[in-house]
Amino acid sequence: MSSRLESSVYGSRMKRAAAAARSAGLHALLITPGPDLQYLLGSRADSFERLTCLVVPADGAPVVVVPRLELAGLRPSAAEDLGLAVHDWVDGVDPYALVASLLTSPARTGISDTMPALHALPLAAECGAPQVLATPVLRELRMRKDSAELDALRRAGAAIDRVHARMGEWLRAGRTEAEVGADIGAAIVAEGHTAAEFIIVGSGPHGADPHHEVSERVIERGDVVVVDIGGPVEPGYFSDSTRTYCLGEPAPEVAAKYAVLQRAQQAGLDAVRPGVRAEQVDAACREVLAAEGLADAFVHRTGHGIGLSVHEEPYIVGGNGIELTEGMAFSIEPGIYFAGSWGARIEDIVLVTADGCEPVNVRPHALTVLPG
Repeated sequence: MSSRLESSVYGSRMKRAAAAARSAGLHALLITPGPDLQYLLGSRADSFERLTCLVVPADGAPVVVVPRLELAGLRPSAAEDLGLAVHDWVDGVDPYALVASLLTSPARTGISDTMPALHALPLAAECGAPQVLATPVLRELRMRKDSAELDALRRAGAAIDRVHARMGEWLRAGRTEAEVGADIGAAIVAEGHTAAEFIIVGSGPHGADPHHEVSERVIERGDVVVVDIGGPVEPGYFSDSTRTYCLGEPAPEVAAKYAVLQRAQQAGLDAVRPGVRAEQVDAACREVLAAEGLADAFVHRTGHGIGLSVHEEPYIVGGNGIELTEGMAFSIEPGIYFAGSWGARIEDIVLVTADGCEPVNVRPHALTVLPG
């Protein structure tokens, strides 16, 4: 699988980004290494103390400013195929002045939200006008996935489902969370990802910490175990799926509360369709939990967008009135957490379709009982 999409895709994205910048009253977008640069140029360059910056003028041709010693890292991007002008610079040259020279002064610019202050502050000084985040401009593009992006997310979802399907190979009493996590990490790569981005194996009381990772805790018979895992597949789109397991038959209280959680997650899935507000999907999950006295056990938002970043817009949370549209991709992941005891979460990535949603994760949602 190619590490980037067709060059024409990136050319179209930059034209739309320039038009969006113009509509926002910006003179240019200044994009340094990170997900925005990968989205617009297919570049996976890293951010160092030397400035690499894609300059996307509201009017005019995009330009790449890059240290000469980093030119090789630019070549895997679409810059050459698109015939972009490349201004390379060597130590001793002021790259911030070089960027400013490409713009009309003063220039009101939008900067990528991952730009280090090391670069943002001198660029602001050279451009002579206030900077704003480019996020409000680029999110409208990145939130609505094209067909190639949706296919990548489907592949990612299928790949992480294959890992969850193998959980019985590794998850058992007497092993540590870290040992199980190491096996999961190897399987994530074996099943088609380029890396394991995150691995949560929250056993027993650790399951009550939504962002627990792994530890040396020895998993015990009877433990409820939250497994939240994901990683990128080419060309860089992420999987993210959570399932909850129990080593041996669950206690009646656990089974009853988990059944409520399962209904809440299904309510969230059922609520997704174009025109529905993000906050309404969040509310659909919460209403089920609240009706059973579990409102306080759900301590985070219902979901987050996903694509070239694990967490991106749209966020499925109370107060977010954005309307869902076809092509959006995000998680539906309500959880319940009981400090010092146990926790559970169910997470699917869904794609908004013309009349509902398409989950890319299809593993069973019920509490999976494994031999103790």
